Amino acid sequence: MKYIGPHVSASGGVENAPLNAAAVGANAFALFTKNQRQWVSAPLTAKSIELFKENCKKGLFEPEFILPHDSYLINLGNPDDEAQQKSRAAFIDEMKRCEQLGLKMLNFHPGSHLNKVSVEQCLDSIAANINLALSMTEGVTAVIENTAGQGSNVGNRLEELRYLIDRIDDKSRVGVCIDTCHIYSAGYDIVAGYDAVFEEFERVVGFEYLKAIHLNDTKKPLASRVDRHDNVGIGLLGIDFFKRFMKDSRFDNMPIILETPDETRWAEEIALLRSFE
Repeated sequence: MKYIGPHVSASGGVENAPLNAAAVGANAFALFTKNQRQWVSAPLTAKSIELFKENCKKGLFEPEFILPHDSYLINLGNPDDEAQQKSRAAFIDEMKRCEQLGLKMLNFHPGSHLNKVSVEQCLDSIAANINLALSMTEGVTAVIENTAGQGSNVGNRLEELRYLIDRIDDKSRVGVCIDTCHIYSAGYDIVAGYDAVFEEFERVVGFEYLKAIHLNDTKKPLASRVDRHDNVGIGLLGIDFFKRFMKDSRFDNMPIILETPDETRWAEEIALLRSFE
């Protein structure tokens, strides 16, 4: 079974996120547990936590199909020690918020080397910071999202995702989220070479580490290394890719999150995708 939903607003409190997801017919969703453009936010209140859990139950949302995303400011591979420390503290706070909400995963972009250190040095810093965060929390899996490789971002190659996994002490609490826009923009042709790309993913990373999908079309061409999402079937991936994806059982029983730009189409996109199953 496919569990599909968008990255919804948590404006007014995290407890509103499941209500917003239910309103578009979702059975999965993503959210920010705090303002994604601020380093520090007020702690979650006991009331918000209680209401979030109640609203998830009302909407029949299981924790396994809710995919919180960390702040865009966080860069666990920042070559500047002070900046990396700031990112590390913010990441640990995000993991602890997931714990409080009873959630099982935290999705994050691995980081950027800022053209100041090597890719390997950057990845080593990211892995060390993930290990620290895992040691200070319980029950939350760190889910690394592949990137398009824009700018100095790391994590656009499958080998880099595997490099990180290999350096995580607790393999039971690390996973990967594949963003379909990002992987295409990074140079993996999931349209013409669908089978070959996912065979490579199995060989390099392993489907046992795949915990979630960001299901987005793309506005930018193959190997452009530019991250520009589009709505389902409108961009360069095309509707046939989504038909094939929805019939692929390898992507059952995990959150499939829409980060498509026109939120007025979310309900329509969810219904369309389900019609392909």
